Amino acid sequence: MKFVGFVLSAAMSVLAVSAQIPGTPKSDQAIEMDTPIIKTSVTNIVAPVLVTDKEGNIVDGLQPNQFHLWDNGKEQNIQVDITYEPISLVIAIQCSARVESILPQIKHLGSLVQTIIGAQGEAAVIKFDGRIMTMQDFTNDPDKIKVAINRITPGSSGNRMIDAVDRGVYMLKKRAKNNRKVVLIVSETRDEGSETRLKEALIDVNLTNTLVYTVDISQMMVRLTEKRPDSRPTPRDPTVMNNPLGVPNTPTTMEQQYGMNNRAQFIPLLKEIYTDAKGIFIKDPATQFARSSGGHEFFFIRQKGLEEAVQRIGTEIHSHYMISYKPSNGNDGGYHTIEVGIDRSSLVCKTRPGYWIGGGVN
Repeated sequence: MKFVGFVLSAAMSVLAVSAQIPGTPKSDQAIEMDTPIIKTSVTNIVAPVLVTDKEGNIVDGLQPNQFHLWDNGKEQNIQVDITYEPISLVIAIQCSARVESILPQIKHLGSLVQTIIGAQGEAAVIKFDGRIMTMQDFTNDPDKIKVAINRITPGSSGNRMIDAVDRGVYMLKKRAKNNRKVVLIVSETRDEGSETRLKEALIDVNLTNTLVYTVDISQMMVRLTEKRPDSRPTPRDPTVMNNPLGVPNTPTTMEQQYGMNNRAQFIPLLKEIYTDAKGIFIKDPATQFARSSGGHEFFFIRQKGLEEAVQRIGTEIHSHYMISYKPSNGNDGGYHTIEVGIDRSSLVCKTRPGYWIGGGVN
């Protein structure tokens, strides 16, 4: 299915970061990251839509005239495209020392990548901890992808997940224009040490029409399996030290906190991220990347869970209906919500919650 991607015209200018190359360490550039002013002119919007029944089974074979889309509550004239385009995929894997015992499970991902990219697609592999390193540039050779993932070894502390997403997006910018662009993150949900701000990474994701899928490593597994440092005397009073408690993600808690039924709570948070609301704390950027791009967030504890997540991701990507439109209210700045409906009320439509049009307001 064709992933046309929504296009933002060349009128976009990002002040204070124009010299910055996304995905590269900002410390090397010595640029102060001030709040940028984003100015964009929207020409075309594309929303990937996944249609399921009430039980979550994917529904194919729907006709274009069955779909309806509302932009900020206003119904739009839309086009539905079902032409398939090749996939360019960046796989980003956390390799911090604390996930060392889980890496053997993650390495089985190498044999599953073909499920996502298909016969005509391509993939690249990067690893990240306190650094980001490319293990394999884009290739359609599944053996090279497997070798690259198998070569990943435990590294240092840190979890620069936001920087890893931004690096993946930067790599995807160089791929064929019509390729569907996907980033797959396998990591803990919390970022530790990134220099790219979440807002800037989200803007890069949206401007490049990138879908982000996350497969989250259970915090409970990390806490139970991470290697403990050697015991050393500490000058601090143990009674005043805070010990983190790992809380596992379950389907129930994920739906309660981040499910599409909780859309009304997610969109205000996303608006605050884009407007740099003061004091906002985002504990799990993985959720923001997945939901704001139209992707999906999964979690796993055992290898079987990872395999099931990758199978589901491949199925979803190849089952999207691509809806494109030129918004009739495109001159309205700020955050635009997107809602998709279908004539058959028994079906559920899942798509990205919206997009941001900057007009000099932060």
